[in-house]
Amino acid sequence: MAWIYLVIAGIFEVIWAIGLKYTEGFTKLYPTIVTIVGMIISFYFLSIAVKTLPIGTAYAVWTGIGAIGAIVVGMIVFNEPKDLLRILFLLFILTGIVGLKVTSGNH
Repeated sequence: MAWIYLVIAGIFEVIWAIGLKYTEGFTKLYPTIVTIVGMIISFYFLSIAVKTLPIGTAYAVWTGIGAIGAIVVGMIVFNEPKDLLRILFLLFILTGIVGLKVTSGNH
C-alpha cells in the first residue's frame, strides 16, 4: 500500500505544481485554494508512505512523479518544448523512479 500512497502523493504534487502556475503569486483565490489543498493531500499521502518506505526513496520517487507530471502537462497545456533531448532526460527520471522501486526491497 505504501507505493500506492506514494503514487497518489505524486499525482497531487503534479496538481499543486500546475495549480501554482495559475495562482499568479497567490493572488488568484480559486487556484490558490486548489494549490493549497493539493499540497496538503500530497504531503499527507507522502507522510503515510514514509512510514514504511525509506525516506530517500520515497522523496526521490515523489519528486520524480511530480517532475514528470509537471513536464508532461507543461508540454501539453502550456506548449513547452517537446524536443528529443528533453524527452530523453524525462525518460532518465522515469528510469530512476523504476530503479528505486525495483531496488527498494519488499516494501
